[in-house]
Amino acid sequence: MDKKVLEAQQWVNKTYAGKAGYNPCPENGQTGWSTMLSLTRALQIELGIATPSDSFGPTTEAKLSALGPVRDGFANKNIIQIVQHALFCKGYWGGEGGTFGLATQKAVMQMKDNMGLTRGGPDVEPKFFKALLTLDAYVVVSSGTDKVREIQRWLNGRYSNRSSFNIGPADGIYSRDVQKSLMRALQYEFGVPDDSASGNFGPTTQNGLKAQQVGKGDSGIFVQLFSAACVFNDLKYTENNESHSAAFTSSYDDNLRKAVAQFQRFSAFPKESQDGRANYDTWCQLLVSMGNPDRPVSACDTRFTITASRAKALKAAGFDVVGRYLDEEVLDPKYDLNKEIMPGELEDIFNGGMRIFPISQYHARKLEHFTYSEGYRHASKAHDRAADVYKIGRGSVIYFAVDYDATDPEITSNILPYFHGVQAALAAKGKRYIAGVYGSRNVCQRVSNEAYAAHSFVSGMSWGFSGNLGFPMPENWSFTQIKEFKFTANGDTFDLDRNVMRGTDKGVGRENVGQVTTQADAAIKYIDDLYAAAVQYGKGNPNELVCEYLRSDDYNDTKWRGLLYLSDAEWVKYADSKVGKPMTDFKCPSYGVDIGLAHFGACANTVITKGSIRGKGANRGDFAGWGGDLCTFYVEWRQAADSYASGYLFCQDRLAKINTTSSFGFDDILEDVDGYLIGTAAGIKNKPINELFRAHYGTGPNPGHLRRFRDFYNQRYEGKMEVVKAAANHMLQGVFTDDDLLQVYRQGIFYYLGKNILTPNLIPNDKLDPFVAGYADQFQKIMGQENATAKAFTAARR
Repeated sequence: MDKKVLEAQQWVNKTYAGKAGYNPCPENGQTGWSTMLSLTRALQIELGIATPSDSFGPTTEAKLSALGPVRDGFANKNIIQIVQHALFCKGYWGGEGGTFGLATQKAVMQMKDNMGLTRGGPDVEPKFFKALLTLDAYVVVSSGTDKVREIQRWLNGRYSNRSSFNIGPADGIYSRDVQKSLMRALQYEFGVPDDSASGNFGPTTQNGLKAQQVGKGDSGIFVQLFSAACVFNDLKYTENNESHSAAFTSSYDDNLRKAVAQFQRFSAFPKESQDGRANYDTWCQLLVSMGNPDRPVSACDTRFTITASRAKALKAAGFDVVGRYLDEEVLDPKYDLNKEIMPGELEDIFNGGMRIFPISQYHARKLEHFTYSEGYRHASKAHDRAADVYKIGRGSVIYFAVDYDATDPEITSNILPYFHGVQAALAAKGKRYIAGVYGSRNVCQRVSNEAYAAHSFVSGMSWGFSGNLGFPMPENWSFTQIKEFKFTANGDTFDLDRNVMRGTDKGVGRENVGQVTTQADAAIKYIDDLYAAAVQYGKGNPNELVCEYLRSDDYNDTKWRGLLYLSDAEWVKYADSKVGKPMTDFKCPSYGVDIGLAHFGACANTVITKGSIRGKGANRGDFAGWGGDLCTFYVEWRQAADSYASGYLFCQDRLAKINTTSSFGFDDILEDVDGYLIGTAAGIKNKPINELFRAHYGTGPNPGHLRRFRDFYNQRYEGKMEVVKAAANHMLQGVFTDDDLLQVYRQGIFYYLGKNILTPNLIPNDKLDPFVAGYADQFQKIMGQENATAKAFTAARR
């Protein structure tokens, strides 16, 4: 409880009690919207507005302007006190007693400086007053960044004098309001009059962007605005194994060019448009969720049946893939859309040279349509339609739809539980299909990160959705829907959505219908062949030889010479002759993300050779897997300390996420866990690694991939959360009494990757402990969802 906030609440309630239109706020000493709205209504009462409201609108602004700025000598003491109490609620020492003295003036100046304002001195003008009565922050908040805040302050400082520009937050977070501010800034620079600068992406804005295609060597305001959009979208590129980010600049330098070129590749632009210039398509892609709705595409989706003639016409128009619905649940015959794939339709599509990507949507347009039980029911039906009716092969992606603008709280309360139900049902059915998600950018981002959807189909053409404003494109996007139009060919017209296809999910073709094998099956055969070659080679442990070969290209330098040993070059050459082209990765049958065989092999090899461990300690086997990743992730946290003071929050936001780029991604933790489990069994129990691999990734009665995290928790951490934390803490700062070289390797990560960071043993426990707890809790969350899906799988087998 904040004493000064409580005083503000008590004062405003007492002063305006019984006044027409006043709504009292709770007196709890906590700043919130209820307090700010009570202060807003109090101001309107002082201004003589007959019907006060929660909105600080044009009438409030006009009446306040008529009185002149609130300053020293201002006649209305209650309005001064509203300013003072609002300042306290914002975290500034606002002064007291209705006198606009030095303390109040200093607080106003401090807040203006934080906002980026350079005009007006300590006067409280209407725009400043409006911002004062919001919950916007003007210092970097958790998960915000200084580089975003720099641009927010710059926008406020440059454009706050424009009549249609509202002073925005300066909290370091790219949000819907910040996106609107950037759009208005562009419109002002295009010469759009203030009263016409709406922040919308209309024809005038589009024409303005077409005229401002800047590139390397250019400078000026449009380079600044373009680089601001790049920073907001977190554009990066990797060079010499180091990550570099776009910076806010007025000169288009090579750093910006490289970041833009990487973004153009990520956005699946044509190769000739991946030149790092700010062309029209790039401007659009940075500013609105649909990008340029008329850019070249190769995919589409529709609720209409694709006949043989339509398939031929679509293919001729450049479409290679079409999204089609697996089913339709008709509650009223009047609304039967016949949108499901019809008998014979797949054959017509395939004969026309096209593929499909399956969509599952049962209603999905209201919050109440999304619950755990509905997710389970819908996924069960979708599985049965795909498997029994259409014979779609194992490993295909089904996109489950969220076809409305779900807000962040609704995603938490309903959408995530719905997708947990989806995952449980697909697991119960034997994990034949991979769950994808259709929805806004925010829906796709959160469902992928928190319910482990492998692919995102983004509803980009719904550019006004709150979930599409101020959110970057999900890392795992496979399709994005950018325009609805009438497709016409040979006198036939029907509604069609244009979709950009990235190529990470190629959809379902003729070869996938009736298919029973998957990438995991191919990987199992590959390991079988490698193991047979290792036995024939006749030198060394076949289990170790298999792992040596898997890691030989990526984990076989001088660092690995010391940590483990170099792969046997003669064996690698022999294996090349036996297995042909090496297999680098395959899709996890549980989650649909790539399992990198090199990382898996390095983890398993070290566990086999250097030993497996249980309990609170840590060893080289850990360091080659989860432990080394945790140390690298610690470096990443300390380098982002300005944005993430809390190590716990950093782990919750960035550890083991499908849709977030980090040094400890979801694929990493899968490879770490699988490498430990298979390496332990291959080492301690000396079981053939190919048999262990098949039992883990195959389709047997109780495959290991469905219980990997629970098994790892029980075997490595003795089934105790306190052991998870103790082992993580030991890996970060414990003493390896029997392994001095491991001490050196660990410090090498901190010093060479982290450069000037404080190592874990040098920061206080009250800073390190939350980071460790964040790792433990994130692991527990993943295990909890896995337990639910495994339980459903087991129940379905009874």
